[in-house]
Amino acid sequence: MAIEGAVPRRLMGWMAAAEPDWDAVYAEHLPRVYNFFRYRCGPGADVEELTARTFEKAWRARHRYRRDLAAFGTWLLSIARNVAIDHFRANRAYLPLEVAAGVEAGGRSPEGAAVLQSDAARLAALLERLPERDRELLALKFGAGMTNRAIAAATGLSESNVGTILSRAVQTLRRPWPGD
Repeated sequence: MAIEGAVPRRLMGWMAAAEPDWDAVYAEHLPRVYNFFRYRCGPGADVEELTARTFEKAWRARHRYRRDLAAFGTWLLSIARNVAIDHFRANRAYLPLEVAAGVEAGGRSPEGAAVLQSDAARLAALLERLPERDRELLALKFGAGMTNRAIAAATGLSESNVGTILSRAVQTLRRPWPGD
């Protein structure tokens, strides 16, 4: 009887240890999730709303997180991808975050800010020509700062396929870029 009582306590202890500290999770992953949405949606209030929606969905689905399948950040960014897909489906509009590069023109000279804004507009136009999958992988890589391995786990693609797609997408973006 003593063994039967100890097993559930051990199981409960293990399950309690699996529950992440949500304050720490929020502090650690907020910049990545926010940047992912900023990269996919451009500057604006939608970015904050989508970020909040992602953390809310993660909180509600916290019992479904399995650390044996993926890192917590990968799981959270998979939720963010689904939130973005739902958002784009509902709005049927796409404004890439590449335009948001002009947002950070804060401490620059007016000429530097104008050049940065012009470059951001050119980059946005070039990105529009890429397939949706390539734009999403670029957002995960450069917006969320994910590794190719984490992107592969989140998207179901192989790690080498992610690297190849990203490399070709960057080459496609560089080709028409004059002066580099």
